[in-house]
Amino acid sequence: MRRCRWLDGTRLGGAVLLAVTLLAASAAAQGAGPPAPPAPAGAPPRPPDCDQDRPKAPATAEKDEDEDQDAPARDDDQDVPEVEETVVVTATRSGRRLQDEPLRVEVIDREEIEEKALMTPGSVAMLLGETSGLRVQVNAPSLGAAGVRIQGLRGRYSQLLADGLPLYGAQGDSFSLLQVPPLDLAQVEVIKGAASALYGPAALGGVLNLVSRRAAANGVAALANATSLGGADGVVFGAWVPRVGWGVTTLAGYHGQPRRDLDDDGWTDVAGYQRGVFRPRVTWGDDSGGSLFVTGGLIAEDRRGGTVAGGVAPDGAPFDERLDTRRVDAGLDRRWVIGGRLAAVRGSVARTRHDRRFGGGPERSTRETWFGEGSLMGTAGAHTWVVGAALQQDRYRPRDLRDVAYTFTTPAVFAQDEVVVSDRVSVAASARLDAHSEYGVLVSPRLSALVRPAGAVTVRLSGGAGAFAPTPFVEETDETGLSRLVGGVSGLDPERAVSASGDVTWTRGAVEITGTAFGSRVQDPVALVTAGTDAVALVNLPDATRTWGTELTVRYRRGGVVAVASHAWTRATEQQPEAPAGVRREVPLTPRHAASAMAVWEGERWGRLGLEAYAIGRQSLEDNPFRTSSATQLIVGAIHERRLSERLRVFVNLENLGNVRLTRRHPLVRPARLPNGRWTVDAWAPLEGRVVNAGLRVAW
Repeated sequence: MRRCRWLDGTRLGGAVLLAVTLLAASAAAQGAGPPAPPAPAGAPPRPPDCDQDRPKAPATAEKDEDEDQDAPARDDDQDVPEVEETVVVTATRSGRRLQDEPLRVEVIDREEIEEKALMTPGSVAMLLGETSGLRVQVNAPSLGAAGVRIQGLRGRYSQLLADGLPLYGAQGDSFSLLQVPPLDLAQVEVIKGAASALYGPAALGGVLNLVSRRAAANGVAALANATSLGGADGVVFGAWVPRVGWGVTTLAGYHGQPRRDLDDDGWTDVAGYQRGVFRPRVTWGDDSGGSLFVTGGLIAEDRRGGTVAGGVAPDGAPFDERLDTRRVDAGLDRRWVIGGRLAAVRGSVARTRHDRRFGGGPERSTRETWFGEGSLMGTAGAHTWVVGAALQQDRYRPRDLRDVAYTFTTPAVFAQDEVVVSDRVSVAASARLDAHSEYGVLVSPRLSALVRPAGAVTVRLSGGAGAFAPTPFVEETDETGLSRLVGGVSGLDPERAVSASGDVTWTRGAVEITGTAFGSRVQDPVALVTAGTDAVALVNLPDATRTWGTELTVRYRRGGVVAVASHAWTRATEQQPEAPAGVRREVPLTPRHAASAMAVWEGERWGRLGLEAYAIGRQSLEDNPFRTSSATQLIVGAIHERRLSERLRVFVNLENLGNVRLTRRHPLVRPARLPNGRWTVDAWAPLEGRVVNAGLRVAW
């Protein structure tokens, strides 16, 4: 007998929000707690947790730290406790200030996160998708799954981390981004290009590190939101400082969306889901250099797609598509100073249970990721070095498809050295050796350099190599499951890549201009090919996937006004699957041109007003019987937030004003089913069309 579903309408969401709100309010009612301690001596500075004095676009390594720290604090930002304002990169292990990092790291700061939280309170997908060089691509149109492509590389090469830990698994699936609310994030750190030297075989294309907020005083913030498609969100974030050195934060949320068939063809265009999220965190630190970070998380989601009530697929039968997810995780980071050196021990465990239906029988599975790492960091003259060792195990246990089960165990050692050659030149070198139980020894080096030839100009150069350990989970199987996959990963070789990038930033007053050139080559790329009438298999293609391109970003920031314009040109080609070597094609769903423009005006007394526009160029399409390439798209949006009092704000967001929608061009459903079982075409344009959402934020 099928187990009872606990997600029943909005009752769960209301119960969770009420319970957490009462708990957090009770903590806050105890009065202002003691102030948070300064960052321990010798420990990496705490990540930022404060709203800035004005709206900002995603920061780069050229952000002026001193200017921001001297700015007056805003008296209208009451939603959470705050701490010392600074931008420190945690994803590179050294804990340096952003502008001092030889490796280019882009940071999406709190202001940008806060704005996107008003647009999509239940997901960080929009936050990442509107960052230059990143593209959030829908992989499963009916269920809404999506992955992040970094500089043209497929989403499976992007490693998603939470506070530097793999809390979403060794290789996050295409639903992880949709299940992370942004309300409790302090910043998002983005490393583009091969980052295996830092984080192992899952970071071939880059790293997305979600850094959480820290408590500095007692407080509670709540956000409620409703959409024109019938969706609803409720999120509560509470912070509590029980005593000096300690901090506790809690995030709880409910997110729901009914299924919508916008073109009345009997098939789901907008997936229906109900999701509950709960994540507490505990931090501690003292002046001697000791620190502790502990977190845990629970996510439960029921997601529905396929045919709606009374609808049928082209074969005349209903098609049931659903995915129920239950995820639990825990993580720890302990640091202390020994003889002037910083020792750190980190660990995490993540367990995800899926119950999938894709037109046929059940596909039930459990996936677990265990991670542990120890490191030692020190300084010697101009050198800042890190050495360490790690052990990670990725285990997949299907109940119904036992031939695709696997257990991968990977011990690793790594080393990193950053050298300040002079006031104008810094160099960073890192290397990692992974001994993968399935794919053998994988070596990943990386070298980066920072040069300041003039006061207003900064140059960064970076190159690296890495390897990716294939699993059965690629973009296609994230939608269809593994029921038609034969052979699993048997006989596959690891995917190996080299990448290089260079960028130049010029800053003058309120204007900052950054130009970037990049390129990568992935050898032995894995592709899904037809292996029979109703079967598919994973194979290594003999020809490499090649990607290269440019990015240009212009930022203007003065007072309460921020304006950003960007353009990305990407050229990505790969071997045509199931074709002889030498027959190449453009990588599907990779637009050559993508441009954006946005402007935000914010006033301390009244609120904020923002406008944005995104242009997406032509994309090559695969297995689409209606067209071989997409149309160009222009998507325009606007947002307004009004401050009614120190504690209450209301907002309205208008997304996709032109109502750009795929099903206005051609059907979503194919006339015949593909060998992998898929009925739908790729989502090269939005499926939901115009959406209006509105809500309120309350803080006390």
